[in-house]
Amino acid sequence: MNRQRQAVYTRGSIAGAMMKTAVAMVAGTFAMSGYNLADTYFVGQLGRSPLAAMGFSFPVIMLIGCVFHGMGAGVMATAAQALGGGKQVRAAGLVSAGVLLIALVSVVLAVLGIATSDAIFTRIGAEGRTLDEVCGYMNIWYFGCVTAALSMAGNNILISAGDSKSASIMMIVGMLINAGLDPLLIYGWWIIPGMGIRGAALATIISQAIATAALLTLLVRKHRLLKFAWIPWRQLLPEWRRIIHYAVPASIGMLMMPIGSLVLTRITAHFGDAAVAAVAASGRLEMVAFIFPMALGIGLMPMVGQNFGARLYSRIREGWKFAMGFAFFYLLAAAVIYAVFAEWMVTWFSPDPEIRRIMVICMRIIPWGFGMIEIHRYSGFFFTGCGRPAVAAWLNALRIVGLMIPFSLLALYFESVPGLFWARLAADVLAGGTGLWLSRRLTLKLPQTDGAPPPPVHGVIRHLLSGRLRSAAVAQADIDNRSSTQ
Repeated sequence: MNRQRQAVYTRGSIAGAMMKTAVAMVAGTFAMSGYNLADTYFVGQLGRSPLAAMGFSFPVIMLIGCVFHGMGAGVMATAAQALGGGKQVRAAGLVSAGVLLIALVSVVLAVLGIATSDAIFTRIGAEGRTLDEVCGYMNIWYFGCVTAALSMAGNNILISAGDSKSASIMMIVGMLINAGLDPLLIYGWWIIPGMGIRGAALATIISQAIATAALLTLLVRKHRLLKFAWIPWRQLLPEWRRIIHYAVPASIGMLMMPIGSLVLTRITAHFGDAAVAAVAASGRLEMVAFIFPMALGIGLMPMVGQNFGARLYSRIREGWKFAMGFAFFYLLAAAVIYAVFAEWMVTWFSPDPEIRRIMVICMRIIPWGFGMIEIHRYSGFFFTGCGRPAVAAWLNALRIVGLMIPFSLLALYFESVPGLFWARLAADVLAGGTGLWLSRRLTLKLPQTDGAPPPPVHGVIRHLLSGRLRSAAVAQADIDNRSSTQ
C-alpha cells in the first residue's frame, strides 16, 4: 500500500479534507456519548442506588480514559508523521508496537483497579448498597479495559490514516450494540438472567470487543498498519519511547480537565445547589455548540502530522489559517444565538426560577469565549502534530491551573456568581490568545520551503529530550534514516 493511498491529508484542498473528516465524524462524536446515555437511562430505571453507583464510577473511568486517550494520541501522532513521510513500514511498526503497549498498560490498570476497587470507592464516599453496586460494576468493567483502550486507539489510528468514515461507523456500531444489549443484560430476558448494573458493564465490554475486532481487522487487511508478529526488543523499546514521548504530555493535558472540573465544582458549591445545578446544566447546553468544531478537530492532528512528516510546511500554515478562522467565526455565531435565545433555552432544563436566572447569566457571558476555547484546543493539536507535545500539555495547564482556578477563586473572594462566569470568559480568552500566538509562531518558524529539514527542537522540548529521552531521539533518527528507503 503506497503513500498516495495512505497520506490523504498531503494532497488536495486542506479545507476540503478537514471538512470531509468533520462531516464523517459528526455521527461518531454523537456515538461516543451514546454509551453513557444508554447506560444511564437503563440503569436509572433500577432505582437510586444503581444510578448513584454509576455516578461514583464516572471519575475513575474518566481518569483511566485520560491514560487511554494519551496513549492513543501518541500512536496517532507518530503514525501520521510516518505516513506523511511515505514510510509505510515505519508506520506499521509504530502501530504494532503501540497496540502491544496499550494492551499491556490496560491489563496492569485492570489488575490494579480490581485490587483497589473497594478502597477507592469507599474513600470517594460510596457506602452500603451503593458501594456493592459500584464495585460489582467496575470489577466487570475492568475486564474490558483492553477492549476499551484498543477501540479508542483503533479509531485514532484509522483517523491518522485518513479513514475517518470507517472510524465513525465503528463508533456508531459499537454504540448501537451497547444500547441493544443493555436492556437484555440489565433486566434479563428469556434464559438471560437480569444482572442489574453489572449487565451494563458487560454490555459495554461485549460491544467494545466487537468494535475492537472489526477495527483491528481493518488495520491489518485494509491499511496494512498492524502486524501480529514477534517484534525484537531492540526495535520495540525505541518505538515505545517515541510513543510515550507523546502519550505522557497528552495524558497530563487530559487530566487537567477532570481536575479543574472538580476544583471549580467545589468553588461553585459555595454559592449553593442552584448555582451548581445551573452550571452543570449550562455545561450540557454549551456542548451542543462544539459538536461540529470537535468533529473538525478530530482530523486536525493527523493532518498536521502527515504534512509535517511529508515536510509540506505550506499546507500546515494553510491548515492553521483555515482551522483558526473556522473556530472563531463558527463559535462567534453560536455565541450570538446563545445570548439572544438564552431565556428560551433554559426553560427546557429546569422549572426552578433561581436555576433559570443563573443559567441565563451564564449563557450571556461564557459563550463569547467559545471561539477562543476551540482555538486553544486546536493550538495543542498543531504542537503535537509538529512533534512538540509538551507545549500542548503546558497550554492545558495554563488555562486550568494558571488562569481559570485563580480567577474563580477571585470571584469566590468577592462572593459574585456572575464573577464565576466572567472568570471563565477571561481564562478562555487569555488561554486562547496565548495558544493562537504560540501556534502562529510555530507555523512561521517552520521552513518556508517545502521539503526542507524540520527545525530543531529547543526550549522546553530540549529539556525533555535530555538524558534517556535524548538517547531515544537519537535512536529514532537512526531508525528513520534506515527506514527511509523502505
